[in-house]
Amino acid sequence: MCIRDSPNAIAAAEAFNLPLTSIIAVGIIPAVTALIVTSLLAKRLSMRGTEITEADIGGEAAQHKDLPPLWAALSGPVVTIAILLLRPIAGITIDPLIALPVGGIVGAIAMGKTRDMGHYFNAGLAKMSGVAMLLVGTGALSGIISNSGLKDVIISFIETLGLPGFMLAPISGMLMGAATASATAGTTLASQIFGPTVVASGVTPLAAAAMTHASCFVFDGLPHGSFFHVSAGGVNMEISERLKLLGYEAINGLAMMAVSTLVFGVLKLAG
Repeated sequence: MCIRDSPNAIAAAEAFNLPLTSIIAVGIIPAVTALIVTSLLAKRLSMRGTEITEADIGGEAAQHKDLPPLWAALSGPVVTIAILLLRPIAGITIDPLIALPVGGIVGAIAMGKTRDMGHYFNAGLAKMSGVAMLLVGTGALSGIISNSGLKDVIISFIETLGLPGFMLAPISGMLMGAATASATAGTTLASQIFGPTVVASGVTPLAAAAMTHASCFVFDGLPHGSFFHVSAGGVNMEISERLKLLGYEAINGLAMMAVSTLVFGVLKLAG
């Protein structure tokens, strides 16, 4: 998420008035850190928890002989990505709520599954209706935060502790990511609400964007967000077992936050 044109990267680029390519470039270091930490944690947890069976990940369907060719299977995602890329490349903004169904329709046509399109839509809506309600609540929470006095409280807290000005970027990113349980919403709020204050303290916009962006991943997987439920549903994981992973996800996010703060805040390697 740190090294591609994801919505959170785009939000950081727009808030700090920076090229999207610059945001992607400064995201490489925290992304590599996350890859290393994730690999170590995955190795440690590989033999823990309930074993995932082929049925949990659709193994029976994958063994079906009537599989579409590779180009047809990739046509839907490629079309969706191409539509979303129109925003950073050509400045043409198309809502993901339009891009995703268009990609699905193109994929169904390419795979010769037009007769089953209604079934696919119903199955998708059934799986995502709960997530949609969570996102409505997250959006309401984001609006409340942006119009509250939380900004002044956090700034006063940092000043009371005697922390340097650049620490506002990672702390605000972490807190906003936790409040919204979304890296995208967290990056948007932290960048728009706290970004001007961070830059005014002498931090370059690129460094502020890098620290804010990376820090939003610390607590973006909390249960009141969509990622928590989507990741659990992907392998039919019980909620109680999914909750046990929150600490490990936080370790991964804290590693990204620490490395980003060290490189761009302490060492000031981003001009």
